[in-house]
Amino acid sequence: MTKAKIGVAIAGLGFGEKVHLPALQASASMAPVALWHPREQRLQEACSRANLWGSSDFAALLAQPQVEAVVLATPPAVRFQLAEQALLAGKHLLLEKPIALNATEAQRLEQLAMAHGCCCAVNFEYRAVPAFQQLAQLLASGWLGDPWLLRFDWLMASRSDPMRPWNWYAQQDQGGGVMGALGSHALDLMEWLVGPILELQAQLSVAIGERPKADGLGYGQVDAADTALIQMQLKPNWSNGDRAMPAQIALSSIAKQGRGCWLELYGSEGTLVLGSANQNDYVHGFGLQGAKTGEPLMPIKPDSNLAFGRTWEDGRIAPTERLLGWWAAAIREGRPMIPGLLEGLQSQVAMDACQQSNQGGSRIWIRR
Repeated sequence: MTKAKIGVAIAGLGFGEKVHLPALQASASMAPVALWHPREQRLQEACSRANLWGSSDFAALLAQPQVEAVVLATPPAVRFQLAEQALLAGKHLLLEKPIALNATEAQRLEQLAMAHGCCCAVNFEYRAVPAFQQLAQLLASGWLGDPWLLRFDWLMASRSDPMRPWNWYAQQDQGGGVMGALGSHALDLMEWLVGPILELQAQLSVAIGERPKADGLGYGQVDAADTALIQMQLKPNWSNGDRAMPAQIALSSIAKQGRGCWLELYGSEGTLVLGSANQNDYVHGFGLQGAKTGEPLMPIKPDSNLAFGRTWEDGRIAPTERLLGWWAAAIREGRPMIPGLLEGLQSQVAMDACQQSNQGGSRIWIRR
């Protein structure tokens, strides 16, 4: 007997409409049943395009019996409040990252989810990208040998135009900036691919200090970092010894002609490099290379078992659709979702530590 699809509402119609909606429409185990947005006109336009019911009243949305789960793809500042309401209503959740504005909020969500029996996912979609999954398998097998060094450059140009309008992304207290956009992913990748972050030191900076307001009435000040340099020590999961792996991360959203996303790992037995220069799509275009000691760096053949069954022009949809499948399985089996609130909390703790380190100019221990 075919199981009925899990009914999912989407809250937030930027990334939510562009990525989560088509992913849900393609899902074998979930289906979109409702939309939410605070602005009624924006909501009705989206509902008309998708042929779905919607409400600008979040409580009314949660009261609908067909809404079993909610995707929260709103800007970060309102995410905690909406997530809290959804969990209190007993709804399963998928949150975009960062899951909150600080670790205290993230811990509160974790407590609520446990108390109300809700299965919560976090859209760390790089965990669902085949090249990253293949890298994770190679690292777990001990391919590198003893861990020597990790370098991660994620240098994008998305905010390099000074005339790009001022909005929430420019404001640190609204969850904006490169740390929420890229740092949340980067720190999760460290924990997943390598192991726990032991300690870190960060330098955050703002290159473009003001941006024109969308209404044309002057400029807004930017206090959310557009560049982050982070040094850290990691405890590799694949290493039996006490050796920590030093790591250096450079993140930027204002790097004109930036090299894209490149992750390099060096060990006693070899080197692995995963990267993409594609500035227009941060999922398509990744290639994996490797070399054992004394050999030249060569492309590693993609593992066909990890390939997507379907892809879209927008590369973000396929990994999100894959992650939705994991979430649906976790809901039906009554088990925790990975990546879920624990992984979201770990990323948020590390982001908070970066802010603390930048303010005090000191090294911050996360785990001793």
